[in-house]
Amino acid sequence: MSTTEMRDMTETSSDKQVAILLVDDDRPFRERLAQAFVHRGFVVETAADYDEAVERAQMCCPRRAIVDLRMPGRSGLELVRALIELDSEIEVLVLSGYGSISTAVDAIRLGAINFLPKPADVDDILTAFDRGTTEVAIDEEDPTSVPSLARAEWEHINRVLAECDGNVSLAARRLGIHRRSLQRKLQKPAPE
Repeated sequence: MSTTEMRDMTETSSDKQVAILLVDDDRPFRERLAQAFVHRGFVVETAADYDEAVERAQMCCPRRAIVDLRMPGRSGLELVRALIELDSEIEVLVLSGYGSISTAVDAIRLGAINFLPKPADVDDILTAFDRGTTEVAIDEEDPTSVPSLARAEWEHINRVLAECDGNVSLAARRLGIHRRSLQRKLQKPAPE
């Protein structure tokens, strides 16, 4: 039996009984968000990392998934790919406190329907699911969508920092700059 057939059998006739997989390593955030979805009538499964999320997705066959970008072990982008491979009809939304335009584009290319920065509440998430990819579609031919040099630098620094699991010293070595210089750059707000 396919994942889609299993999911269709487990869902009830009520549209709000949609099964949602919520994946975030921040336990208090995950539990608070799960509780809010349950209060709205959704069936929620939670996971803290890639392996747990794949296991839950195979068991509960969710229609929607909310995936944190940065988790210990394998990343949220890898999880997006795995969830889409398990069920091509699943709607995946990526959440991140370290988001950038390039990361959002990567998530969409992998099959996510939208990308939201943290903090996000249930209303933000449901609206993003309803909008689908309309808000993050980027016209690569449009010169106005090209980020400024300062923005591109900021995104690159944050991507390298994320790859280093937040280790500033390691990120500074990979970027070829002094640790204190990197710390100063990180203290500045993101350029527009």
